[in-house]
Amino acid sequence: MSTTTTTTPEVKKSNPVTMTQNAVAKVKEIMAQQNPVPAGLRIGVVGGGCSGFQYSMNFENGAGAMDKVFDYDGLKLFVDATSLMYLSGVNVDYIETLEGAGFKFDNPNVKSTCG
Repeated sequence: MSTTTTTTPEVKKSNPVTMTQNAVAKVKEIMAQQNPVPAGLRIGVVGGGCSGFQYSMNFENGAGAMDKVFDYDGLKLFVDATSLMYLSGVNVDYIETLEGAGFKFDNPNVKSTCG
């Protein structure tokens, strides 16, 4: 009697949010300065308006019950289920210009509905 075993190949899910190397490096740098060092970064959608969504970024000590957790080169990103719907396809970058520096969220799904 022969038995066959089938193994399902591991499917690597792509992260719904893209974080550039600059963004990941800057978050890790800031996290390393915190005491205690947080477990990861939470991003979320705060609301909408004429200029599109407003995004929040906070350090967290762990994931919530309804969170999805994504890994970016060792950086854990926590996203709640509601925000995840609006963050799919978003690109997060860290930019430095003469005017200042900060995180930039580029969401190709947002269309301004204001006149």
